[in-house]
Amino acid sequence: MASKTAAKDIITLRGSAAIVSEFFGVVWYSILYNRAVYPEESFARVKKYGLPMLLTKDEGVKSFISNLNAQLSEWLEAGKLQRVVLVIMSMNTGEVLERWNFSIETDNEVVEKGVSREKSDKEIMREIQAIMRQIASSITYLPCLDEQCVFDVLAYTDTDVAVPFTWMESSDAKLIANPQMVKLHSFDTKIHKVNTLVSYKNDEEELDDEE
Repeated sequence: MASKTAAKDIITLRGSAAIVSEFFGVVWYSILYNRAVYPEESFARVKKYGLPMLLTKDEGVKSFISNLNAQLSEWLEAGKLQRVVLVIMSMNTGEVLERWNFSIETDNEVVEKGVSREKSDKEIMREIQAIMRQIASSITYLPCLDEQCVFDVLAYTDTDVAVPFTWMESSDAKLIANPQMVKLHSFDTKIHKVNTLVSYKNDEEELDDEE
């Protein structure tokens, strides 16, 4: 009599950190492309998460993001990363135009006791696909960035984390006054849950009521 076995997808802390840091590696490029921070010709088309994606060909940006994600992965595995924010600013004035906020909820039992969790890789990928589709459609609701822009990344960690020498401790949260906000989908590895929110400058002036 034939038999069959079914394997469950076991998620470890290290595996979850790798999934989340890989997501960040792709999502930064997706935002930079869709918000036209860099010209279209500086990106190359690839396939990731079952979707067409564009990754930068700029070696400087690739090196920055690679080093960034290596550090984020280390903090994720230690359970010390609370939030990551990609900030888009005007190159000329430094004014903050958009903040892409990724808040992270960590299962502390996994960090402290080394236990694992179960979740299908396909289910995680579907959740990530939903976020990527929302970012790709962001041009339909976000204001046009009609000036040259630059970006920066802020990482919020537990207070007991030492700041690496390649990073700079900052008290400037690069906030937007009275921003508009759009909440996007989240994804959850059962160890790290990533919630996504974009806030942007509202250029619409409020009109005074007139009788």
